[in-house]
Amino acid sequence: QVQLVESGGGLVQVGGSLRLSCAASGRTSSTYTMGWFRQAPGKEREFVGTISWSGSTYYADSVKGRFTISRDNAKNTVVLQMNSLKPEDTAVYYCAATTRPYFAANYEGDFHAWGQGTQVTVSS
Repeated sequence: QVQLVESGGGLVQVGGSLRLSCAASGRTSSTYTMGWFRQAPGKEREFVGTISWSGSTYYADSVKGRFTISRDNAKNTVVLQMNSLKPEDTAVYYCAATTRPYFAANYEGDFHAWGQGTQVTVSS
């Protein structure tokens, strides 16, 4: 099993930036597609984006152009760089792992491992 731990959440003002990290341990594999999801209070978990083992990415329309996902396979880490943050970006952010291709994994059920989540709050 792979274990995932997110970090880097916090409080930021509208228009600001925040960088989330996801550290993988256990039975890690650099061939996993890694994804980010978020869940706002009272809402369903929402797809943010994915990254393949080679660095190809796919984003939800709501974050395209503002968020960037990267990974360091040697360090088993994935980073979500969030810029131009909006109040509607407020949510708990989760990283996840899947064996599916990065362009074919955008539902919760596609992923087999999840982190515990980290809170991001954007204040206006």
